[in-house]
Amino acid sequence: MSLAKKLASQTAIYGVSSILGRTVSFLLVSVYTERFAAAEYGIVTGLFASVSFLNVVFTYGMETTYFRFANRPLTDRRELYDRTLTLLLLSSVVLTLLLMILARPLTGLLSLPPGHEHYAYWIAAILGLDALAALPFARLRLENKARKFAAIRLANIALNVGLNLFFIVACPDILDGKYLSTLQPLVRAIYDPSIGVGYIFISNVAASAFTLLLLGRELTDFSFRLNLEPLRPMLKYAYPIMLMGLAGMVNETLDRILLPRWLPEGFYPGQSSLAAVGVYGACYKLSILMSLVIQAFKYAAEPFFFAQSTDQNSPRTFALVLKWFTLCCAMLFVGVSVNLDIVAQLFLRSPEYLQGLAVVPVLLLANLFLGVYWNLSVWFKLTDKTYYGTYISFGGAVLTIALNFLLIPLLGYMGSALATLACYFMMAALCWWLGERHFPVPYPVARLLIWLLIAVAVVAVSWYAPVAPGWGRYGFHALLTMGFVGLVAAVEGRRLRSI
Repeated sequence: MSLAKKLASQTAIYGVSSILGRTVSFLLVSVYTERFAAAEYGIVTGLFASVSFLNVVFTYGMETTYFRFANRPLTDRRELYDRTLTLLLLSSVVLTLLLMILARPLTGLLSLPPGHEHYAYWIAAILGLDALAALPFARLRLENKARKFAAIRLANIALNVGLNLFFIVACPDILDGKYLSTLQPLVRAIYDPSIGVGYIFISNVAASAFTLLLLGRELTDFSFRLNLEPLRPMLKYAYPIMLMGLAGMVNETLDRILLPRWLPEGFYPGQSSLAAVGVYGACYKLSILMSLVIQAFKYAAEPFFFAQSTDQNSPRTFALVLKWFTLCCAMLFVGVSVNLDIVAQLFLRSPEYLQGLAVVPVLLLANLFLGVYWNLSVWFKLTDKTYYGTYISFGGAVLTIALNFLLIPLLGYMGSALATLACYFMMAALCWWLGERHFPVPYPVARLLIWLLIAVAVVAVSWYAPVAPGWGRYGFHALLTMGFVGLVAAVEGRRLRSI
């Protein structure tokens, strides 16, 4: 139980940067949806979907590999860090330059209007800078320096948000004479209105560069060691993780790339395909609240799982972790889905975006199953059978592509959301089934499925109950949310106290 408390403590610290910090960044959705039309925001959605996909290529599984090899007996962690960072440094430079050279054909593949090649240069810079920061961040996690990790992440987010607000809100308002008109000459010198949504990418580049400055000690405290022979076993371990990550990004982001291509013209009256991507992308942001919880948990859990791999009680610990992770995510799923009308009013400032709200509960539940899959995947990482993760992820990728192809023409972006849910549920179920045969863990599967069914039923009642809009409906939704949380606390809290 003390181990679970330690994991919860570490997750809370990482959550300061991953949840609190990115929640502040998430508030920018209201700025984007107020300042940009859906078609413009569709450009941002498509490009950042590509960033998520290419980020896997730029880091190629070396973070997880670093954790695995650093926890092996007699490993010289300093030498391991030097070799790994040298490799990432060289590959990041090569891949960044290659992406810049291929800027024109890549923007064409994403169905972007002509003349947006400079966006690809900014994307390449973001990817290269973030890849260089990946291993120093992993080192902080390995050394349990969660507070420094969180502080640097928060500084990155603060600068990114600040620059977004400055270029997208303050500069246009000052030029329009709404306030601080004396600063107009200065603003004209540093601000170009024609860049528009491009300032979102420029802000990201600046924040990523600032992050490298804050990681200066970790970046300069290494020796350049280019020796491929010791890296061979690491690369052998890493490449299935990279393939697994690529397949995972297919599952997570490809829908926003495929949507403008497979959506029939005029499917949404008066709206272009790129505008539909913007609507879907904005609503997808609401479901990312679940992803933030999962990300914070991953930062703490990955080194924790590897550190506990030799403990004879580790299966029981893993089962306890999955149980409470799933219950916490189920409460978040209910809280956001039931009160979505309030959440939407806060973040989707233009009525143009509200038509896509129905996808949010589906995507929240999909991300919940993704988190469950990530917990269950501990068995193939600890047994060095990462190729199973590759098989599972590629199976999910095939299912994602097939269902998007079948459902987008019929259901639009709801088809993409359902494809995501089906994919992550299948991956979690398959991972559990294989894990039972290779690394048995006493997961309370039936009990957790019952809780998830109850959560889905509560959300369905909130959506379809004939309660008139207004304060009565808000109160009804609040009672449903508190009722579910209270039920979980009453039933499972007693079991936790007994442990």
